[in-house]
Amino acid sequence: MSKQPATTSSTNSVLQPLALWGGIECTVNRVGDTYQDQLMRNGHHHRDQDLFHVAQLGLKTLRYPLLWERTAPERVDQPDWQWADRRLGVLQELGIRPIIGLVHHGCGPKYATFAGPEFERQLPRYARQVAERYPWVDAYTPVNEPLTTARFSGLNGHWYPHANSPRVFVDILLRQCRATVLAMQQIRQVRPDAQLIQTDDLGQTHSSPKVNYQAEWENHRRWLSWDLLCGYVTKQHPLWDYLRWVGIPYADLAFFVDNPCPPSVIGINHYITSERYLDERIWQYPVHMQGGNERDRYVDTEVVRAAPEQRVGLTGLLQQAWKRYQRPIAVTEAHLGCTVDEQMRWLWDMWQQTQQARQAGADIQAVTAWALLGSFDWHCLLTRHEGYYEPGAFDVSSGYMQATPLAELIQCLATGQNPAELVPPGPGWWQIVPQPDLA
Repeated sequence: MSKQPATTSSTNSVLQPLALWGGIECTVNRVGDTYQDQLMRNGHHHRDQDLFHVAQLGLKTLRYPLLWERTAPERVDQPDWQWADRRLGVLQELGIRPIIGLVHHGCGPKYATFAGPEFERQLPRYARQVAERYPWVDAYTPVNEPLTTARFSGLNGHWYPHANSPRVFVDILLRQCRATVLAMQQIRQVRPDAQLIQTDDLGQTHSSPKVNYQAEWENHRRWLSWDLLCGYVTKQHPLWDYLRWVGIPYADLAFFVDNPCPPSVIGINHYITSERYLDERIWQYPVHMQGGNERDRYVDTEVVRAAPEQRVGLTGLLQQAWKRYQRPIAVTEAHLGCTVDEQMRWLWDMWQQTQQARQAGADIQAVTAWALLGSFDWHCLLTRHEGYYEPGAFDVSSGYMQATPLAELIQCLATGQNPAELVPPGPGWWQIVPQPDLA
């Protein structure tokens, strides 16, 4: 695989202490003709004061949404900046650096969805308008998790356009990544030093022996968003033949080689569900979990439940990413949907694992406490509107922000204090590996 030389050194991670960033779950996704808007559901759309509470945690960097579907829902040249002006004005007043997200699991507004070419034509126009209106902003994520969104929309059928097609999956992925390249070109005409913080989910797929070939393929696929942006997808790439087989023209792939837009920071989102296990022993699982490919039947489940001893963990994944890209890294989402005690154990575990990767030489700048205001209906991947709420650092189920014990842990990490006494004693449930029954 052709690679570009690294632009940074691992000494950066030694010279600078690990930072804690924050983030607000802000997905606007489409199921059928229905849009879900997390900022409406968690009430942040109506509450300016949320950001003052966030500032009290000591956070200096915040992944923050200025989403295309919300700002210009009818026409890209008819944006409504009232909400954005207020919120970004508060962030500037508080001295919080925003990493602006333009599309977060969205398909784009109805006039320019990623089901067609208007997405990559219109998103750069919107990006330029944002950069011109807020020239002090220096960090962007034009499209959050392109690979994950493409899988859910084009391959798994969860979100619009609800396809189950390798070609649709690849088309959506390429369209999002081309839009990212073109958006950053427009942003950098206004702000030449603007950083691209490119996020995607990172795990690893494990398997029982018979379907190891599928796990190997998925472990190549997990890098595709970053590989495309870095210009790594050439004829030597392990998935080149697959991309050509599904019908992608040579010119569409050559675009990324000719227009590399490597992330300023590789943004790694990691969840307990990110590491997978493919198991051919389908009779051991409920029928609804059984699936497969055209060659074999198998179950795709969490490795932590099926084969926890095989789990790589965040330290190993960060080292893999550093070895592959040699570029600065941030853990851009660290969140667990569980009890507050387990949420605290999870964040502390992610922090410690990140420190271990830094000690091994990886340039990792930050860990992000995600979903500060909690999230709605992620238990069903936002495919249904059930009102199932998971709190974060704050519980907003009453309509007001109420700090949870997780907030105190976040404040300690953000301000450089030792939070060890705050973390509930004992291991997290994911850290308990069952012992074999020798009876």
